[in-house]
Amino acid sequence: MQFNKISRDKSAASTELGYVFTFLVGVMLLTMFSIWTFGIETATRERWNIAAVDANLADIASAVERANDASRIHPELQYAEAVEWRLTEADDTAFTIHLHQDHLKIEHDEPELEREKRLSGSGYAEHSGSLLLDGSGTVWVVYEDGNLTLSLYRPSF
Repeated sequence: MQFNKISRDKSAASTELGYVFTFLVGVMLLTMFSIWTFGIETATRERWNIAAVDANLADIASAVERANDASRIHPELQYAEAVEWRLTEADDTAFTIHLHQDHLKIEHDEPELEREKRLSGSGYAEHSGSLLLDGSGTVWVVYEDGNLTLSLYRPSF
């Protein structure tokens, strides 16, 4: 007859604890990687939003300058130009565009998206007006009767 003796071998328990700790380290590393990639994605999206708003502002300012050039050709001339608004991740219904004699300003609920661009104001046109973008995809720059304004709608002339 053989008698089995109970031994207090702890090597199996330490192996099991090693598996648990390895699993927890893996979960921690994956969580850190997820947070890191989310931060990169968010920063990239914000940078693209700012770049799109800057490009939109530059396009509208260029159209205003071309309307100024048209006003210098002949004061009775009528001029209209459509500027396509580049889409952004930001709320497009919250953009307000202000046209002043010497600058163009875009306002938004998010302060980092607010921009301003200087204009030459060298034409005969009187610049004035504000425009709530309200999700529209086109901004019209209109020169008529000595006034240069912005509109969401195509002029009737």
